[in-house]
Amino acid sequence: MNESRAGVGEYCPKECPPNTTSVHVTALDGLVNVNSLFTIAVFVGLSLTTKGQQSLEDRSACDAGESEGRRLLVYEVVSFSFFLFSSLVAQGLKIAINLINSRDTQDAVRAHINLTLLRLGMLASAAGSVMGCIFLVLSMVCVIEIRLGKLSCGSAAAVRSVAALVTLVATALLAYISTALYAFTH
Repeated sequence: MNESRAGVGEYCPKECPPNTTSVHVTALDGLVNVNSLFTIAVFVGLSLTTKGQQSLEDRSACDAGESEGRRLLVYEVVSFSFFLFSSLVAQGLKIAINLINSRDTQDAVRAHINLTLLRLGMLASAAGSVMGCIFLVLSMVCVIEIRLGKLSCGSAAAVRSVAALVTLVATALLAYISTALYAFTH
């Protein structure tokens, strides 16, 4: 029987497709790189907040209060936590793949790993990135309210900015989730 072991409970019929795990490692690298960029955005958002900051709106009633600043801080920390979770899961999977690859000197491109575990890990990492993006958007809404005026005041610049932000990010997340789920199920 010429079956290669792909993982516990899962076997490739004859040979696993070439470069199987190299594709996974490349995808995980991309995820970690994107998470790094988003983490930088989190810290930029944190650096833009100071107590008693006035908005660019002419009405003082539109200035954000301490509650918006606290909410921004909470959203930034939660966003950072999700991005860190996602990156650590992805890095862990990469380490596992690379360590398993280093054992098989005749086949350095493919690791024989549990595909179910790999897929679940990649799904968890992708879910962490999605949640991080959602909380990053919420924190950006807070930054917009602090800088341009509260949405409840009807500040035109704030409303337009939030509408553009939410529309574009929601569209991108929908595409990302659809692609990730398609890859997960096929």
